[in-house]
Amino acid sequence: MPAIRTTLRRGAVSAAVLPLLIGALASCGYGSEKDDDSTAPAATGKKLSADAVRLGYFPNLTHATALVGEQEGILQKKLGGTLLKSTTFNAGPSAIEALNAGSIDIGFIGPSPSINGFAKSKGKNLRIVAGSASGGVKLVVNPKKIKTLEDLRGKRIATPQLGNTQDVAFLNWIAEKGWKTDAQSGKGDVLVVRTDNKITPDAYSSGSIDGAWVPEPTASKLVSQGAKVLLDETELWPGKQFVITHLIVAQKFLKEHPDVVEAVVRGTVETNAWIGANPDRAKKSANARLKALTGKPLPAEIIDPAWPSIRFTDDPLAATLKTQADHAVQAGLLKQPELAGIYDLTILNKVLKAAGRPEVSDAGLGIR
Repeated sequence: MPAIRTTLRRGAVSAAVLPLLIGALASCGYGSEKDDDSTAPAATGKKLSADAVRLGYFPNLTHATALVGEQEGILQKKLGGTLLKSTTFNAGPSAIEALNAGSIDIGFIGPSPSINGFAKSKGKNLRIVAGSASGGVKLVVNPKKIKTLEDLRGKRIATPQLGNTQDVAFLNWIAEKGWKTDAQSGKGDVLVVRTDNKITPDAYSSGSIDGAWVPEPTASKLVSQGAKVLLDETELWPGKQFVITHLIVAQKFLKEHPDVVEAVVRGTVETNAWIGANPDRAKKSANARLKALTGKPLPAEIIDPAWPSIRFTDDPLAATLKTQADHAVQAGLLKQPELAGIYDLTILNKVLKAAGRPEVSDAGLGIR
């Protein structure tokens, strides 16, 4: 039976507000919130029903569909004369807030902030319309202190933040081992230390943590400092895949501009196909975009091992989102959410069918 996988980002510490904020998304990358139109290709051709579409995403590798799609001009090409305007975020709450405020129309984001945003709005603020990425999460440890999974007992292991995806996954893994750890304090048979991904490498090098359950590229950053990969989370999932990033859209924008949403979905499908056919070029393209956004690319010793651990997929892997939500509930970090209607895969399946590809499932969580 697969162990835990939950993609809940930046959670709140207070138990009173945690269910409302459990979807907060801890950054996997090293950039900062930023608008970027400087290198965007010009909008040419026929304009769709909107003058522009505002896209939000994270400057990290699990959002490479956006990075590559923008860098290679694929998304803009599909939009024709409708201008693509992008904004990057470092945290899920700010991305969801921007979507709710109408500051962005479409976003690449993780499951947990999507679950949280959908639940908080009683199903009225967003829809998941396509997949993007799976995997890219690893347990890395100090090989001098930890040689086997059993050695984790009594050790200090970092996760990005209370209630985030990796935090809940690790808590559930601990429980399945039969060990006890208090979810709120992190104290118990394994000491769970909530540490921002940007700080985790320094915490590891100083010896204040013995390992970390983290996404890429943080995992590979730790490996470059001497850590060892003890477990890849994909090994815990059926088919070795689980959603880490998908494409969401504001319901109002979807209703008013379905042609624009379809263009973006077509662009993501084409981008994922291009990444699959050109993995090395795509890696360089993603890194070039990261450099444009953050001022520096990821070094080869980090991006080279990180890149192949992420699988880019049009399928949003809806069944795994439901499992992730269930694991958060079991951990006591989330009230049981009503997720019916969180997906609308009508456009995606139309695009896939036109390409002669099989439709994908919403796992019973689509609009009816």
